[in-house]
Amino acid sequence: MTDAWLRCRTPRHNPSARLVCLPHAGGTAGPYAAWGTGLPDDVELSAVQYPGREDRLSEPPADDLQDLVTGVCAALLPLTDRPLVLFGHSFGAVVAHETARRLTAWGAAPDHLVVSGRRAPALPARGDLHTRPDDDLVAELARLGGTRGELLAEPAVRAAYLPAVRADFKLAETYHRPASPPLDCPVTALLGETDTEVDEAQARAWSAHTTGTFTLRAFPGGHFYFTPRREPVLRLLADVTRTAAATGARCRLESENLS
Repeated sequence: MTDAWLRCRTPRHNPSARLVCLPHAGGTAGPYAAWGTGLPDDVELSAVQYPGREDRLSEPPADDLQDLVTGVCAALLPLTDRPLVLFGHSFGAVVAHETARRLTAWGAAPDHLVVSGRRAPALPARGDLHTRPDDDLVAELARLGGTRGELLAEPAVRAAYLPAVRADFKLAETYHRPASPPLDCPVTALLGETDTEVDEAQARAWSAHTTGTFTLRAFPGGHFYFTPRREPVLRLLADVTRTAAATGARCRLESENLS
């Protein structure tokens, strides 16, 4: 794919469904796009590349969540010709949820939302890292385990990387979702059993944000539990995506029989 927003390393000729991954604060599409090799041949995976990093480094990071969501949704609309599953981790869960809401309003609702490592939108956001010095940001990234600390010891790397991190943390820490109707699609919430950013009750609160089925799954590990648990997480995502594909095919058949 050549779209500025999406990276697909394993395109499928005729996918039965599509899975789209939305990265964490400061995250990039690359690591998530690599998951495509671990999914079934009929599942196509794309990862979102936010502005302000890697090959979009010349663009300013997003400073408004809804503007970010608008860009993501515009890129995803062509993919909604097949059942679509959204996966978002941490800050990416915020973006995925808002993306699901926007796509629903546009008449192109996703078939499943998977949120990971993030408290439900109904719960107040917290944190002030986006206002603190660079050293505090670097220390937090090292604590969470999603970034190699030695890389951020290099001044040039910090200068290139931290503006996007700070911008993403600002959007995550100031996020507020006003009371609004829940989604209709199923929601699955994932977390690490020792994650300091979200506990089971905060993850279970996602159940209030859908009228569809809700599933909660915890894995051993911390905030980035899926790094050592990649295979079981990919199996879960494959199951969710194939279920969405089967449900979508059944709905299309029923619609054809009624017409």
